[in-house]
Amino acid sequence: MCCEVKKRFLLLFGTQLGQAKAIAEEIAQQADGHGFVAEVHSLSDSDKFNLHDEKAPVVIVVSTTGTGDPPEQALKFVKEIQNRDLPANHFEHLRYGLLALGDSEYTFFCNGGKIIDKRLQELGAQHFYSTGYADDCVGLELVVDPWIEDLWIALKKELMSRMEKDTQDSLGTMANGISADQGASEQDSLDSQMQLLILEPAAQTGTTLSQSVIDGHAGAQNQLSEPSLTQSIPPLSQSPLNIPALPPAYLDVQFLETAGQEANPVLLCSEEAIFQVPVLKAMQLTREDAVKTALLLELDISNTTFTYQPGDSFCIVCPNHASEVEELLHRLQICEMEDCPVHLEIKPGTKKKGATLPQHIPQKSTPAFILSWCLEIRAVPKKAFLRALVEHTTDDVAKRRLQELCSKQGASDYNRFVRDPGVCLLDLLRAFSSCKPPFELLIEHLPKLKARSYSAAREKLRAQHAELTFGETWLFFGCRHRDRDYLFREELKCFLENGTLTHLKVCFSRDTPSYPERATRKYVQDYLRVCAQDVARILVKEKGHFYVCGDGKNMARDVTEALMDILSTELDVDKFEALKILATLREEKRYLEDVWA
Repeated sequence: MCCEVKKRFLLLFGTQLGQAKAIAEEIAQQADGHGFVAEVHSLSDSDKFNLHDEKAPVVIVVSTTGTGDPPEQALKFVKEIQNRDLPANHFEHLRYGLLALGDSEYTFFCNGGKIIDKRLQELGAQHFYSTGYADDCVGLELVVDPWIEDLWIALKKELMSRMEKDTQDSLGTMANGISADQGASEQDSLDSQMQLLILEPAAQTGTTLSQSVIDGHAGAQNQLSEPSLTQSIPPLSQSPLNIPALPPAYLDVQFLETAGQEANPVLLCSEEAIFQVPVLKAMQLTREDAVKTALLLELDISNTTFTYQPGDSFCIVCPNHASEVEELLHRLQICEMEDCPVHLEIKPGTKKKGATLPQHIPQKSTPAFILSWCLEIRAVPKKAFLRALVEHTTDDVAKRRLQELCSKQGASDYNRFVRDPGVCLLDLLRAFSSCKPPFELLIEHLPKLKARSYSAAREKLRAQHAELTFGETWLFFGCRHRDRDYLFREELKCFLENGTLTHLKVCFSRDTPSYPERATRKYVQDYLRVCAQDVARILVKEKGHFYVCGDGKNMARDVTEALMDILSTELDVDKFEALKILATLREEKRYLEDVWA
């Protein structure tokens, strides 16, 4: 049987919400068509790979979480490489390429990848391919797609360079005679080359270019002045398309006839215990005409076994809306089986490398349970999902449009009509009614339904810890309108009167200023600048703590910039030195953020 020699590289990923893993899987899937085979591992599985002895090129995909931290899956790896006992040449043999994921709306953009990149360089590793910085603010695919496309060229150049070097070394050895030690060296070189090669059965490779035929409906499309989710205009509607390879199916779903289990979130798989608790009270804190609605929920946790401290967070598991679940069941044409237990198994002969059963779906769950509690049905579909949906769409115009949206040529339309407006699977099924995906396709492509985290606080911290000495306590509070969304106004007033707070600075960004000075104090960062001397004194001279809670993409970023300005001005240092001071505050856990996107 004829065999094809494929060149091996090591592919590592560190993910928080699954994006880095999905991109790594896409790279591994494409590798086959370019004559490579990827050995894929999570950075958390450091027992399955050994960079110290790795001879093959290494590709790393890593995301950023929080306000600039490596993802949880990468923390163990980061700790290992940050060991200061490692010599400066520890990774001098290593050649790698790194793709960092982040969001430029946050101050420390792609910092998870930058931390790993910098440390590998410090330990002697070298790039064979330039680092990519993908920005979720404008669309990861704008960087990810071309970075992957050029990766194969870089890998081929790297391997060609290695082979040329080994050939030159071998010729030099032959010219000078071979000693025992030299023979061992040549064997090491041979072993090194063997690590780069994998023998697999030869397979015919198909073109990745989709020359989709535009049927008779195209003429009507061409008359449109504006494109939409369901229709395109020239030149896209007339262009040949580069579409992603079809993701291999890897799950089989069997509907059992026995009664299924009742939908109960306690059955969900989790690293932590899950408790089902009653809601004692629900109260709206904002007025009806407020821009956003804020609710106060009181939960009865008296019968639970856990304890918490201020700063801890509760992860609330919120099910998907029942009406959306019912509509999905209807569109998938499995309403009659919504309460039948489901058995999942790996599809025999699947081409998906390392295929595993999803751990977030308990075996023998019902479709109703899975769609309610396990899958994020409102997630924006990735291009790989759109590509898979093409195969289950019967209408030619709809099929062509889905191909466009997942293609390289249709990247702008994908951002405009899918990513930016937050289109979900249900929106697509409504728009493309001939699309009827099987249930297993949703399990393969929809991410796990994430719990929502809420910080815990205790309002009487001073009273509970009377033995402690508290310094000044400043609160800078901002909202849009004094009368619509000034949350906990009376409670904050009481805190100021009883000494819990020594200073309360409140600003209202949408109200008409009551006096001229107010016009310059629309946001909390404005008030921080007004109180710059006190802020710098408390943080630097008195070793105070700074807590930020709010919108991570706008408010937290602006507060960080204001604080850098304050430190620079009040301490008479440049911006770079101010940034170093801020970084020190973070390391000492004296600058803490509890923010959301």
